[in-house]
Amino acid sequence: MVLRKGWVGVVGFNLRMRGGLMANVSARGCGPSSSLSLTDARGGKQLQRGGSARTRLVFLAAVVLFAPLIFAQSTPQVTGVEPQSGKVNDSVTVSGQNLGKDAVSAVYLSDDKNDYRATVVQQTAEKIVMKIPQVKPANYNVSIQVGDKLFIKPVRFKVEE
Repeated sequence: MVLRKGWVGVVGFNLRMRGGLMANVSARGCGPSSSLSLTDARGGKQLQRGGSARTRLVFLAAVVLFAPLIFAQSTPQVTGVEPQSGKVNDSVTVSGQNLGKDAVSAVYLSDDKNDYRATVVQQTAEKIVMKIPQVKPANYNVSIQVGDKLFIKPVRFKVEE
């Protein structure tokens, strides 16, 4: 492929998809001015498509739209709570990823109807130490507040008498 000074080109690529609607389709192609070849891996049928300006524009639009998703910081994840049961005012450690103060603004114990805010004692990216709020003895989900949204996680905690 011949490129003018200042141009960047893709020498070539091969792509094979597994599963889904295009399970048996493979793709091969080259830089900006060449064509894309789609091949049915079972039947050997080929579909040739030229590298038109419209195709390039659609590709550029997709890259611009999906770039924030690719480079966005990962969402907070709660993976566990230790201990798994305790009494009011006991300290409990919620573990996970991306739990820092910049991501998680509050921690709650949630039942079917209400969310009870816990007091955060210590907070890092991997764990949050909280005090159990004044709630009745029952099983609760651990919930985290990210921005103005509350995410109820499938991590359970039992408040004892």
